[in-house]
Amino acid sequence: MKTVSVIGSGIAGIAAAIRLRLKNYDVTIYEKNDKPGGKIYEFEINGFRFDTGPSLFTMPGLIDELFDEVGQQHTLQYSPLDVVCRYHFANGKVVDSYTDVEKFAAEMNEKLGEPRANIHACLHHSRKIYDLTADVFLFDTIHKFRSYLKPKFLKSMLRIGRLDPFKTMHQRNTALLTSPEAVQLFDRYATYNGSNPYVAPATLNVISHIEHNMGAFFPDKGMYSIVDELVKLATKLGVKFSYNAQVDLLLTRDNRVTHAVVNGQQIPCDGVVSDMDIRKFYTHVLQKKMKGTKYLNDDLSTSALIFYWGMNKSFPQLQLHNIFFAENYKAEFDSLFQTKTLYNDPTIYVFISSKHVKTDAPDGCENWFVMVNAPSVGNKLTQTQIAEMRETILQKLSLALGENIEEYIGCEKTATPESIEFTSGAFQGALYGNSSNSMFAAFNRHPNFSPDFKNLYFVGGSVHPGGGIPLCLASAKIVDSIFDV
Repeated sequence: MKTVSVIGSGIAGIAAAIRLRLKNYDVTIYEKNDKPGGKIYEFEINGFRFDTGPSLFTMPGLIDELFDEVGQQHTLQYSPLDVVCRYHFANGKVVDSYTDVEKFAAEMNEKLGEPRANIHACLHHSRKIYDLTADVFLFDTIHKFRSYLKPKFLKSMLRIGRLDPFKTMHQRNTALLTSPEAVQLFDRYATYNGSNPYVAPATLNVISHIEHNMGAFFPDKGMYSIVDELVKLATKLGVKFSYNAQVDLLLTRDNRVTHAVVNGQQIPCDGVVSDMDIRKFYTHVLQKKMKGTKYLNDDLSTSALIFYWGMNKSFPQLQLHNIFFAENYKAEFDSLFQTKTLYNDPTIYVFISSKHVKTDAPDGCENWFVMVNAPSVGNKLTQTQIAEMRETILQKLSLALGENIEEYIGCEKTATPESIEFTSGAFQGALYGNSSNSMFAAFNRHPNFSPDFKNLYFVGGSVHPGGGIPLCLASAKIVDSIFDV
């Protein structure tokens, strides 16, 4: 039986291992941390449980598909969301983003004066983009010549104008919507892969289709339960997990990987799938300049500064997902991508899993994941910068909620771009690898195979097709379709 070494136990690595095990490969996952998950992680403090990574669950059918292909009973329980997010605008307006398109359009009309027809037009436009791109750009490789000969690819290329690559997200949203708040809400979808809506192509509006037309969900036991259930499935199939196992180097010969060096030990392998951040992979594991490094020239995505607060109070005016917008959205992105600094009036994301998972916080309390976008830069944030941003966040949330938030914080932990890089391996803390701030960003992402070694493959958010749980699962599906050792 041929052996496959998987580097990293992020959701893409586990999904790839499951798929390759079904092909009768002997698969071992090597994880540098003491538990699986990659960016999908968790911790507990004083009775509060926190999910530390992705917090929105879309396209659950990709998880369902794994269980169906294995022929195992589905064990991951999740529920549809009625309200995806509650948006708080700088002018005091508050809007609930409903998954039901009719309710969402009515809400936008009532709260913002946005004509319902405009919301339908936006989501119809994003649906068309998805229909033309999904099979080509999300679930297939675009880096092999044979892909360009497929009818579905030719169909997409003949309708390239409908993919909307020649306008920015902001330009398209401004053309379709009338209220500045509605434009800001739809511009926010660029942040789902750490990009700038004033530069990123309007093709990224496809994200709004996934959230609204396809629906948003939440696991009944929290985000980390996705990892738990996939690990159980993989283990049942015979995938082996090795924790505290750092892959330091790959040994190669004749354009093939022959050994993975794990904690100093040389382990022979017939094939390798890397779920590492692609820049970390080249700098730390291959340690040499290769053809594949040509894909690493684009700007990095954003990182994050996160405060985990155990709140000794419940806030009924908040939802599972909440956004408190910056007043000047463009200035925020200029700060993040041009001057590479924290913005002084940031958009704040507050995620409270205990709204749905009651055991995530003690009775009458809530677990707050409070995040602002941060630039992915090599320079470490100073304690003064972190403290100043904490105070800015507290003031902004206290003003919006009409209460002194700080007095309810019972316990606290902080994550910075530097700590995110250390725990997850994300290069300079960039959450999604390269940003999508160019028309050709999709083509510039590293392919799911190595241009240098015949038995080396790549999955995860820093390679094609991109970041986020659905695209990570899609990368595993792509590798499954092209894997050959």
